[in-house]
Amino acid sequence: MTATKDFNDRMLSLGLARVSEAAAHASARLIGRGDEKAADQAAVNAMREQLNLLDIKGVVVIGEGERDEAPMLYIGEEVGSGEGPEVDIALDPLEGTTLTAKDMPNALTVIAMAPRGTLLHAPDVYMDKLAVGPGYDKDVVSLDMTPAERVHALAKAGGVKPEDITVCILERPRHEDMIAEVRATGAAIRLITDGDVAGVMHVAEPDKTGIDMYMGSGGAPEGVLAASALKCMGGQIWGRLLFRNDDERGRAAKAGITDLNRIYSRDEMVTADVIFSATGVTNGSIVQGLRREPGFIETETILMRSKTGSVRRVFYRNPIR
Repeated sequence: MTATKDFNDRMLSLGLARVSEAAAHASARLIGRGDEKAADQAAVNAMREQLNLLDIKGVVVIGEGERDEAPMLYIGEEVGSGEGPEVDIALDPLEGTTLTAKDMPNALTVIAMAPRGTLLHAPDVYMDKLAVGPGYDKDVVSLDMTPAERVHALAKAGGVKPEDITVCILERPRHEDMIAEVRATGAAIRLITDGDVAGVMHVAEPDKTGIDMYMGSGGAPEGVLAASALKCMGGQIWGRLLFRNDDERGRAAKAGITDLNRIYSRDEMVTADVIFSATGVTNGSIVQGLRREPGFIETETILMRSKTGSVRRVFYRNPIR
């Protein structure tokens, strides 16, 4: 029996929700405390502990860094009980450590799981990303277009004016020219300070978030997580790895990547069915953040399966021990 047939996404999905919930709970007391490292470590510890309770033969393909850089949840680490299906795991125990430390919106705990060998082993380098929501023809925009051409193409495809398009971009000095070019079309821009997994996910629910397109460079591992989310929610994403030096090109070679200029589509980054779970840490437009009540913490988790296209929102009220 193949690994894909062994992958019972329906049975595994609730366990995955418990993993992202545990990481969120662990970071609760560190929201707004100004200590990014402590918040991240708390989430890492809890996520790893909960993952090891699952009956899977898991390998972390997107994690906290290389083996010599991260003591836990490093790339290549084996997780799970060792019983059950062989799976790839992509995770970010705290997507938005700065957002958590400063109590700013859209901090999440994020994890995706798919059959072994079906998630892109993206090295820890930058990725040029472009994403749009569902309902558009395939390749209506592309990474080979200029930012202005993307806005005009998307507006034409949607039967609206460029002024009706809103683009989400990570606020970084490297994006200043892109921001100026997009604004020159008349389109609006929503700048985000961190958390580009949530940034990409915004395009899947434009009626709720007001975001039509995401563009700009950010972490390649986050690109694979975002592709996993869009495979479940609908929408398109493209990514091209960016390399600044020989060390980063070496990381790509170590990950088995030989074509350094390749543009990856959503279904090339995630080649089989995937399950995805994200729990809110701070309030955001995707999910609500942690809420404290006397004796309890309540979380909201978005839990999704690409096989069925199901999007489930789980509210979990857990006693504080």
